[in-house]
Amino acid sequence: MPEQARLFLVALQFYSRLPVAGRLAESMTWDARRLGRATRYFPLVGVVVAIGQALVYVLASIVLPHPVALLLAIGAGLLMTGAVHETGWADFCDAFGGQFDRQRAPDILRDPRIGAYGAVGVVLLMLTRFETLAHIDADWIAAAFVCAAAFSRGCAALVMATLPDAHQAGDADDRIARPATPNVGTGDALIALGIAVAPLLILTAWTGDAAPAILGLSFALLATAFMRRLIRRRLAGPTHECLGAVQQAAEAAFLIGLLVVLGASVDELAFEEDDS
Repeated sequence: MPEQARLFLVALQFYSRLPVAGRLAESMTWDARRLGRATRYFPLVGVVVAIGQALVYVLASIVLPHPVALLLAIGAGLLMTGAVHETGWADFCDAFGGQFDRQRAPDILRDPRIGAYGAVGVVLLMLTRFETLAHIDADWIAAAFVCAAAFSRGCAALVMATLPDAHQAGDADDRIARPATPNVGTGDALIALGIAVAPLLILTAWTGDAAPAILGLSFALLATAFMRRLIRRRLAGPTHECLGAVQQAAEAAFLIGLLVVLGASVDELAFEEDDS
């Protein structure tokens, strides 16, 4: 099996719950050192998950109302990823929202329990995701799933490449005693960003309108910069939980950016129809 195919399977196995079994698993020759290089395909894993969500939405929308089909598609995404990114978001909210003592943040991240800030954060995140998609025209839902999933994962790879591992950064007493996050090189991060941007370029070429892609990308990058600054100040570098939180924040911000453009278009169309 080609090395790049192995790297993609490593990324698929690590960043999702989609099964890699049988001959594929045997030929993959798992090696933890490959994980850093495999992160270049993190956005592509997001595309695979998003395509599954889009299929669920299309099939469900045949017989069910738009909001119900969206809920099923979002639920399918949670099943395919094991809600690992949402778990990271919950831990991040507990560690960064409930206290301001830098020394306690790593301990809270290690705690498997979800506190009040984490629970509220997950609820707000899921509501934001659902409400933004619910107010976007149904013709754009598949593109929204794919573009948001890919680019938000590219943002997480960017944070991985530009910050030192929190498990190694800082003084010895402050290091987090957990398995290290993937060591992502500049080249791997650039490949990940290229894959992350590709759906946006395809969308722009298909629709002839760059505004949705540009605004979604801009909102996601702003959210990523804000999250990176928080992580740098509190932990010196990202943990697995922080990277999941970055992905979730970037995805939500991307969808909000889409809504700013597409929601206005839908409202204008409805207004024109009322006038006629």
